This record gives sequence, C-alpha cells and structure tokens, in this order.
Amino acid sequence: MDKAVELLKKYYGYDSFRDGQREIIENILSHKDVMAIMPTGGGKSLCYQIPAMLMEGTTIVISPLISLMKDQVDTLQQMGMPSAFINSSLSMGMLRQIVYEAGNNKYKLLYVAPERLESESFVEMLKNIKISMIAVDEAHCVSQWGHDFRPSYLKIRNLRDISNDNPVVSAFTATATPEVKGDIINLIGLNDHYEIITGYDRKNLKFEVVRINKKFQYILKYIEDHKGKAGIIYCLTRKLTDDVCARLVSAGYKAVKYHAGMSDAERSRNQDDFLYDNADIMVATNAFGMGIDKLDIRYVIHYNMPKNIESYYQEAGRAGRDGEPSDCILLFSPQDIVMNNFLIDNSISDAVTKSIEYERLKSMVNYCNTDKCLRKHLISYFDAGYNTENCHNCGNCLSDIESRDITIETQKILSCIYRMGERFGSNVVIDVLKGSSGQRIISLNFHKLSTYGLMKEYDKDTLKEMISYLISDGYINVAGDKYPVLNISQTGHDVLRGRQQVTIKKIFAKQEYSNKSVDYNKDLFETLRALRKEIADSLRVPPFVVFSDAALKDMCIKYPLNKEEFLKVSGVGEVKAEKYGIRFMDVIKNYINNNNINIENIKVQNSNENKEVKEEAKEKAKKEDTRTVSYNLYKEGKNISEISKERGLSTITVESHLADCAKLGYEINYRDFVSEENEKLILKTYKEIGGDKLKPIKEALPPDITYTEIKFALLRKGDTPLL
Repeated sequence: MDKAVELLKKYYGYDSFRDGQREIIENILSHKDVMAIMPTGGGKSLCYQIPAMLMEGTTIVISPLISLMKDQVDTLQQMGMPSAFINSSLSMGMLRQIVYEAGNNKYKLLYVAPERLESESFVEMLKNIKISMIAVDEAHCVSQWGHDFRPSYLKIRNLRDISNDNPVVSAFTATATPEVKGDIINLIGLNDHYEIITGYDRKNLKFEVVRINKKFQYILKYIEDHKGKAGIIYCLTRKLTDDVCARLVSAGYKAVKYHAGMSDAERSRNQDDFLYDNADIMVATNAFGMGIDKLDIRYVIHYNMPKNIESYYQEAGRAGRDGEPSDCILLFSPQDIVMNNFLIDNSISDAVTKSIEYERLKSMVNYCNTDKCLRKHLISYFDAGYNTENCHNCGNCLSDIESRDITIETQKILSCIYRMGERFGSNVVIDVLKGSSGQRIISLNFHKLSTYGLMKEYDKDTLKEMISYLISDGYINVAGDKYPVLNISQTGHDVLRGRQQVTIKKIFAKQEYSNKSVDYNKDLFETLRALRKEIADSLRVPPFVVFSDAALKDMCIKYPLNKEEFLKVSGVGEVKAEKYGIRFMDVIKNYINNNNINIENIKVQNSNENKEVKEEAKEKAKKEDTRTVSYNLYKEGKNISEISKERGLSTITVESHLADCAKLGYEINYRDFVSEENEKLILKTYKEIGGDKLKPIKEALPPDITYTEIKFALLRKGDTPLL
C-alpha cells in the first residue's frame, strides 16, 4: 500500500485515499474479487487504475461507452499511464497496432466495450495477453432489473475462464438496489469477494423539485443566473429536446443537443463541443451521458420527470463530479405522469416487465410529491439504512415555508375513499369531494354519500396535490398499473381514527440556492480557465483532463509560485506539475504583479486557515471513519450479523473493518473469529508457503477457512504487513 500511496500523489495529486478506496485497493492487491458500490464522483476508476499499475500484466476494463473510454484514456495518457482503448471508432490499422502492442504487454490498462466480448477473434486475442484484472465499470448494466441492461455484459463471466492467469474481477457501480447487486455478483461470477458500499450520498449536490407549468421560462431565468456554467437539460422526448435546444440557441446561448435520432457524426460533434467547453449547455434525452467524464457540470435540470429513480439518480449524478457545489433540479408537472404512462404502455409488451416499470414510476412520482427530505427519499430507495431528517441541502429542507396541519382535510379524503369502496382512482374521488353532478357520479349513487361535496371549496389542482402527497407519504396506497385504484393504508386508518396528525409544506415555490463554496479569486480563476482551454485545445483533449475546476480554484486560493507550492494544490501530481506548472505559475505571477497583491499576507492567512481546516478534517475523520463505527458496535457486544444488519453492510465488509481496527491496535478478541484449531492450521500453512500473498495460503487451506480468519491469525502472530 505504500507504493499505492506514492502513485496516488505522483499521478493524481492527492495525499490520502477517499472513503473505501484503500480497502478496495488492498483487497485487489491481495488477489481478491471486489464488489464496490460508490457514489458518482467517489473515485471508482482510481480503485482499479492504481492496482493495475502495481500488478504484473494488463487490466481489462469493461466500459459501456466510447466517449467514456476516450476521456479516461486521454486522462491516463496525460498522466503518463500506458493505456489504450479498443472500440468501433478505431481504424483497422490502429486496431491491429493496439492488439499487437497489447499482446506485448505494453499497456497497463486496456478499455473495451462489452459488445467486443461477442467477437470470437477478440476473445482469441485476449488469450495472448497476461491479464491481471478484469474491471467492470457501470456493473449495474449486467442486470435486467437495472436501468440500462446490456446483454453483452453477461459474457464477462467467461473472461476469467479463457485466461491462464486467474485474474481478479472487480465490479463498480454507483446505483444498485439489493436485487441488482445480487445479479452483479452472480452473473459476473465474483468468487469469495470483498464487498463494500461507501454510500450513495453526494453532499455537494443540492436536490430540488419545482412544480411548474411554464418550464422554459424557468430554464431561461436559471441559465441567465448561471451564465458560463456547464449544465445538462434532460428532456423526455426527441421532439422536446430539439425544441428546447433551438429556443436556447435563438435566445443567444451556446447550446447543443443529443438524442438517438441524430446521426453518429452530429452526436459525436455535439458531445465534443460540450466536453471541450465550446458549448455550455447540453440538451439531451437519456441517450446522452452514461459514462460522461466531464467533471465541472454545475447543474443537471430534468425538463420532465424520468421514468424511475434509478435513471434519475444516475443522470442527476453527472453534476458536480469534481466535488464542487452543483444543482440537480427536476421540473415537475402532472402531465409528466401521463407521458411516462403512455411510453410504458406503448413500448413494453411483456406484462411482468410492464408491471415492474409502473411500480418504479410510482416511486418516482412519490419523490416529486413528498414534502420531506429529498435526499433521504432518493438514497433510501437504494439503502434502507440511510437516516436523516434534514440534509440542509435540498429544496424541501431549505424551505422556510411553515408546515400546516391538514389532518381534517386528510380525514375527509380518506373517508371518501372508504365510502366509495376503495375501488376508484383519484379523479373520481375528487369529483365526489367537489360535488360533481356528472352522469357517472349520479349513476353510481355517489351523490348520496355523506362525503359528496364535502370539499367543494377546494379547486381540483389543490385536491390532486393533497392526494399525491398522501400517496407519497404512505397514507394512501395505489393498486393497479394502467387504471390505478386508491385504498387506505394502515397509517391512513390511524389518521381516520384520530391517532395520528398529518402536516404538509407548500413546496411549490423555488428556493434560493444556498450551497456554500470556498471563497476564491474569481477573476484569476477565469484567467487560468482560459489558459487551461488553450492548452487543452493544443493537445486535443477536454479541459478537465489538464486540471479540474477544483484544482484551478485551489490555485486561486494558494497562489503557488514554485514547484513545491504547486504540488500542494489539490489534484496536482508530479506528472502534471512537470507538464503544465511553469505556464500556470507564470500567469499567477503576472496576475499578482499586475494587481499589486500582497502575497505574503495571503499565504499567512491561508496557513492559518489550513491549520483550522486540517484540525476539523481530523476530527471529522475520527467521527466518520466507517471502520470505527463497526468497532464501536462490536464493543457494545453485537456480533457480525447484528452489525451487518444495523449498518446495511455485508458481513465480509464488517469483518474487514474489524481486521483493520485490530491492525491499528484496537482491542478485539480474535477468538471471536479464529478457533485454536484453525489458528494452528493457518500458521503451519503460512510457515510452509511463506507470507508474500494471502491467496496461496487460502488455496492451501480447507475452503471453509475465510480470508478474515487468516488475517486475524497472522495478526496474532504479528505479520501485519500482509494486511
């Protein structure tokens, strides 16, 4: 791991790993399969790139989109890591050259599309390469329960069988429900794997639902307020995508579009314009963006409600991958539900699949209608153990509108549903509550109900919003797909009996953006941004490949004037410092001179602030160290299964946490993990084989002895370097 830390600083410019990265890399280097669920922007690619550099042979990266491969390989090559990609964009001559060089082990990382695995000639070519690892990016694509199923991913399982090197298999995704996670493990063929979920939360993202009909006017105002910032606007249909883009261009904005109805050449050109900062706004259908590697997207706006939460979280997650504050806004109107129902009904013939899609749509509608924490609603969909009452960074939690009691109104609505036999949808219920004299209401004798006309003073939209909220918060259930029927939940019955109150916020107004960011010199930032663009254009790579926005902002705080100072900028490693440092420092130096900036005062101020930040970070790290949380529960007397259940982690992950804590000197009874008989067997095998790697020891032991037992037995002996 010492070498891994060296590579982290040299190539990536960071002094320490993020949450989960160290454990993943340690397990890969111990030749152990890995299943990792990490949020977008959490540093997944680094988890397989660093081990690839340290292991003998080539890592094959299964990646879903050509654009992602190119961006990652461009970045790796700029950092000095030998890498290449194979996809349909290559000429035959280039393909032959890369295949030849790969066969001679020139590359540490070789990116390929899953569809390549369908080719017998390609699979034969892989037999000539020493494969150290198979890294599966966007691993949720393997599951039919996921939101972007790719049949070719099912071929990944065969790769290990064709290689004589028994490569490690590592799988990475940002979004996976328990069903999808199970599919990934089984269908990719992970063996005795290490599993880690570092969480789904992206604290720099502000989530918001805006209920509005005049959506384009909202878009114009927002973009004007955020002029020059990169953003994506997702639309539900191609026609709407064309229309929104054309209107933005007419209004003078640098916008391009992307959807499946365009030619490959036009899509590619528009995507490059967006990546290379020649266009600020990408208007697109969901065909755009999977695997997009642009780090500085400051906002993602959904013009329409997506079809499910998986798709929404994946698409919204393309904002703020550099960790800077960014907006994720969903513009919602009831018409979006109608459009999505139509698309499901007309695009899916299989009854079971259609039913599943309707259920997913209901979850998405509930998200749009809740007045509770939006972050909790999203993350709880993937992680039932996530718990927060107020995230302080979503439209609902930041709302200053007071809650009001609607218990009486709720009782009237629920009573009406009950008296109608719980056999009708919301439109008929609203007609009864409004006292409609329509033919259907009269023919069903609903005009004789005690609830008839009980809420005639309310307009239909208000009643619709109330019912939507009550569905979202679980007071009303919805049964059926195409023709949904309302019935009362157990919680709803508690309200009817006066056992529970109901409160609601009016959440339909736009809240002011309040995500805080570090203060930096914005004028210098724009100057450095122009230099970055000039360098990127000369290299024919996207600007973020040179430096991220976060790195530029750090330069505008630290004002580095020599190489030692430049290397202290976040995200600046030795390779990039050598390549670009002088040009950036010259610009900073000129800016200081031209603006009479007292650099000594700034450096003293930064030094004092840095000490405070470091102390805060240390304290925060102590509180948030996920391993320590597991240890504290263990010390409370809970066993592995209980800790696993409480934390929503696999037992393997919890065992690994405790092994790490034992290594760090925490008081742990290793007899909880290793019997005396197993300890003797492990140490005997270790003595015979030697302790360079855990894998040979594991293979020589009975299959029921786990890696965790081996680790604890060797810890007991004192051979901690193995861990």
